[in-house]
This record gives sequence, structure tokens and C-alpha cells, in this order.
Amino acid sequence: MASQDWFDKDFYAVLGVSKDVSAADLKKTYRKLARKYHPDSNPGDAPAEAKFKEISEAHSVLGDPEQRKEYDQMRAMGPGRPRFTSGGSGQAGGFEDVFGGMFGQGAQRGTYTPSGAGAGGFDDIFGGLFGGGSFGQSSGGFRGTAGPTRGRDLAASTTLDFVTAINGDTVRLQPAEGKPISVKIPAGVSDGQKIRLKGKGEPSHDGGAPGDLVLTITVRRHPVFERDGLNLRVDVPVTFTEATLGATIEVPTLAAEPVKLRVAPGTPSGRVLRVKGRGVTSTKGVGDLLATVQVAVPAHLTTEAREALEKFAALQPAENPRAELIDKARRG
Repeated sequence: MASQDWFDKDFYAVLGVSKDVSAADLKKTYRKLARKYHPDSNPGDAPAEAKFKEISEAHSVLGDPEQRKEYDQMRAMGPGRPRFTSGGSGQAGGFEDVFGGMFGQGAQRGTYTPSGAGAGGFDDIFGGLFGGGSFGQSSGGFRGTAGPTRGRDLAASTTLDFVTAINGDTVRLQPAEGKPISVKIPAGVSDGQKIRLKGKGEPSHDGGAPGDLVLTITVRRHPVFERDGLNLRVDVPVTFTEATLGATIEVPTLAAEPVKLRVAPGTPSGRVLRVKGRGVTSTKGVGDLLATVQVAVPAHLTTEAREALEKFAALQPAENPRAELIDKARRG
């Protein structure tokens, strides 16, 4: 997104945070809003989809330290198009732009301070524009001693399905301007992760290097699996008999056939069984599949089954499994 568009958008207000919000609180707020307005959670809801795009755009800027710094600087200049930006702006500034920024509205807002300058007199102004602080040194015109300016970074976002994010793939993006871009998504990318594409941003206006394209990834939820770092989690229902007597059950995996897993006799609901190496594979390593046992209680019993269960209950020791819990609560 071109930075001149930032004047018209208050990304802090979009996310409902203050301008001094920490990076951690910003990320937490964004994730909460993303879950609330995600298209998968609001099928066919156009306003929710528009809101999701709006908060994704805001987070793509504020969540990147460099872009957030640039955004804050641009917003400090006030409404309208940027008058003068240094280093990486990708725009040339004329005398009207410079002096308007110094002695008009921009001077009061602190929009231009030459590198290393203090109060900023005429010597500072011309030194910042034409060289090292004096008229007697050649600097190559408006380029100054730093040479050609670098193009601006651009921001974009894309949504991947869960399996694509885990396995990686090549996706095709269509920028608002320019040709489509093929982007290789590495295996194991996570929701909210940013990928920086070198040289795919805005071209330089004076022969400098182009900027980068910062791509923010949104991952759709999976109906069965949930990601936990490099691990995958899945809830696996077992019958009361399987949990009590023990059994060998089948557990689904993300990319292969189900695996067999041994449930030990007396396994309680909530116990986590681990399947090594069946999680997320990325450059950081290989995770595991974590299967959480959920004991399924039968909703309907035949008369014979109910009578048998009542006989079973009569054979149980006269113990209250909640006695210890109640005692701890009282001692509190």
C-alpha cells in the first residue's frame, strides 16, 4: 500500500488500540478481531468480510516495526499528500515541497529534520539537500551524498487453507498495479506470519533499488486439527469401554492414512497421547501429533445395557471421586 494512502486511514482506531500500544498487545488484539470477523466464521457476511480486510490491512502496517515507524511519521505531517519524505520515499520533492514543509504547516509538526540537525537553519536545509552542510561540496543534485533513493515497501495479504500452510506451495498474487507475482510459500507458515519479498515493492524513481513487498499470511481453520507451534492437536473420542478396558484405536493424520494408537486400560478423558513426527515440518524442525482422549458417553441405552450397567455400578467400591476436590475447595 502506498504511504500517501495512510493519511486517510487511522489504523490505530481500526484496531481499537492506543498509539503507544505494545507489539504484544497489538498482536493479541488483532488475533481477537481476526477470529471475530474471519470469513470462515461469517459466511456470506459482506460487512464482516470488509471489516476483516480492514483490520488485516491495519495490522500489516502496525505489526511491522519499520512500516509502523513510517506510518507514524507520515500521519504526523497532517492531512493531504506527503510534502517531503527522505530515504526510501520513492518521490522527488521540489522547492515548494521542501520550504512548505519547513516554514509552513510542516515546520510546526516537525516533519523534516536533516540527519544530525538541531534547530535547522538555512545551512541545515541546504546542507541536508545538497551535500554535507555547505555549498562548496558536490553532492549530485537532489540525490545528496546517499545516492539514488530506494523504492517504498508495499504491503499485501493472502489467505491460505490449513493444509497449504502446513505443506507449502506457490501462490499467485495480483497487485493493484503491475504484473502478477508468483510467491513460494515455505512449509509450516503460521497465521499472521509475514514474508518479505525482496525487490517486489515500489520501483525507485531515480534508478535506486526497488522496495520490498511484505506479505501477511492468514490461515483458515481446519475442521479437525489445530496447530500448536510445530505440533498438531486433535480430539479423539473413545467409548467408555475402550477407555476402561483399553483398546487400539485409529487416529487421523493431516496428510496420510490414520495411524493406530494404543489406549491403556483406565485412560481418563483429557489424557494426551503423542504420535511422534506427525506434526508440522518446517526449517525449525518436525512436530508431533497430540491426540487428546475424549470419553464418549452413550446417549441411548437398551434395556439390557442399562441393567448390565446398573449391576456394574453396584459392584463398584463406595467411593466418591469428587471428595478430594470438594475438600480442597473448602480448604481453599
